[in-house]
Amino acid sequence: EQKLKADERESLFLVSEYAKTFFSDTLWNSEKGRAIGHSDFRERGFTDQTIQKFELGYSPDEWSAFTDAAIAKKYALEFLEKSGLTIVKDQRKFDRFKGRVMFPIHSMSGRIVGFGGRTLSADKKVAKYLNSPESIIYHKSKILYGIYQAKQRIAREDNCFLVEGYTDVISLYQSGIENVVASSGTALTPDQIRLINRLTNKITVLFDGDAAGIRASLRGIDLILEQGLN
Repeated sequence: EQKLKADERESLFLVSEYAKTFFSDTLWNSEKGRAIGHSDFRERGFTDQTIQKFELGYSPDEWSAFTDAAIAKKYALEFLEKSGLTIVKDQRKFDRFKGRVMFPIHSMSGRIVGFGGRTLSADKKVAKYLNSPESIIYHKSKILYGIYQAKQRIAREDNCFLVEGYTDVISLYQSGIENVVASSGTALTPDQIRLINRLTNKITVLFDGDAAGIRASLRGIDLILEQGLN
């Protein structure tokens, strides 16, 4: 059973790594990727170097472009579905992240565990951000966006800036503030705080200044203090 579980984990990591490469390749080397995805990141002020550092990508606005490419490369549909990259309904298969700019989520050691995708559609009915569903490699309450890129700087500065979203992390990082992570898409959890505590016991909370952001800050600070951090 343990061997099967380990094999399944490894298969999900391989599928996720392939997806990161596919989305990145589409962003840089396809006409639509450059015109839509790349130009969206550039409009946000991200440099090419930053886009490469965070391995950002673009998922084509087609029903199954990624899934078809992965199956052609002999990746098993079972693992595409378990990773949440592909949705299977009846006999149909389609891409969860179609038409979105992609933010790969790295583990502390740098492996891809999941993705966040931001829509470029103006349609209010479409969710602005979509995250990978929970899987045996992705537990969103136990991971922080940007921790892989930030870990050395957090330890060196002995402080971790905690922000709300992917683009907040990337913007600060690009401005030279590299000890920054986000709880991306979830309220802050004790597991996430313990992850930071492996590197430093000081956290600076920089959430949005609106009412929701202030409430989240206060809740987060209570949790941080409960875990014995400053």
